[in-house]
Amino acid sequence: MDLDNLTHTSGEWLRGTGPHSDIVISGRIRLARNLAAYPFTNRASAYQKAEIETLLRDRIGRLGLDPGLEYVNVPGLSALDRQFLVERQLISRELASAEGPRGVALAPRETVSLMVNEEDHLRLQVMRSGFALDEAWSDIDRVDDLLEERINYAFSEEFGYLTACPTNVGTGMRSSVMLHLPALVWTKQIEKVFRALQKINLAVRGLYGEGSRASGDFYQISNQVTLGKSETTILGEIRDVIPNIITYERQARTMLLRESRQALQDRVSRAFGTLCSATMMTSEETMDLLSSVRLGVNLGLLDEVRIETVNELFIHTQPAHLQKLMGSALDGEERNAARARYLRTRLREGDANPN
Repeated sequence: MDLDNLTHTSGEWLRGTGPHSDIVISGRIRLARNLAAYPFTNRASAYQKAEIETLLRDRIGRLGLDPGLEYVNVPGLSALDRQFLVERQLISRELASAEGPRGVALAPRETVSLMVNEEDHLRLQVMRSGFALDEAWSDIDRVDDLLEERINYAFSEEFGYLTACPTNVGTGMRSSVMLHLPALVWTKQIEKVFRALQKINLAVRGLYGEGSRASGDFYQISNQVTLGKSETTILGEIRDVIPNIITYERQARTMLLRESRQALQDRVSRAFGTLCSATMMTSEETMDLLSSVRLGVNLGLLDEVRIETVNELFIHTQPAHLQKLMGSALDGEERNAARARYLRTRLREGDANPN
């Protein structure tokens, strides 16, 4: 796979389509699986990891999916390309930084990602733009069934699928939804939502999952418990709570428009103006300003830019994407200058809404 071909698109998780895509960025389901004949990755020798990688690469290549998956040898990638795949949500930070034989098989539209020799021998991931968890589950269940026909999974009749981390034992399933919640943040209601989620054992994480901070008002909400629950139950828990959060965010947006419209308009306009004129811009500042612009576009307060462009800029201004777009490695200060230059160009030229 030529990763350079991906630099001019935004990927599935920021495609901006699907149900409730103004608030729900994407839905993702992951399954953790291990081979019965080998120790977990953290206990496997380098030789065993090589055998696992060879076996799984072969089995994945025989799945017969249409369109097919392209396999990428992760150790053969540069550090920049590994970070690039992390930014696109196609591999985890753990797979990027791990050692030894490992890889990832990717679908052309980036909806399917199969990680080999991450924390578990195999991590299946399916993403869908917008609030489309049922479709994501249907896709990943089909891929999992095809793999199980070709692989002897580590499975216990008592506990379910066996995984390296005890919290994943059972279904091995993590169902998550990425939300853009600027109005709840601005109205200081977000902590109340978090407390309610924690009471029902749902986790709230940042843009890149566990251990990451919430930049750009993006939040991942996912299940924490897999043991003793069926896949249907886990999906139902997420599916039941997300519409409530969507409603709260819409209510907060309506309240801001009704009670603080001028201040909201000013915040959106200042954010857009800064992005169009700054000569230095950090990644974190860019995410925060784009969050304001994205809200402004969705609320009809800003018509100088298309929502597709805003979504694309969230990922194109990330460090690895930016360096690949610029065609060279850049240090921190060079990246900040290049990022500002790229933003000015994209927002000033050719990306305005046709009226």
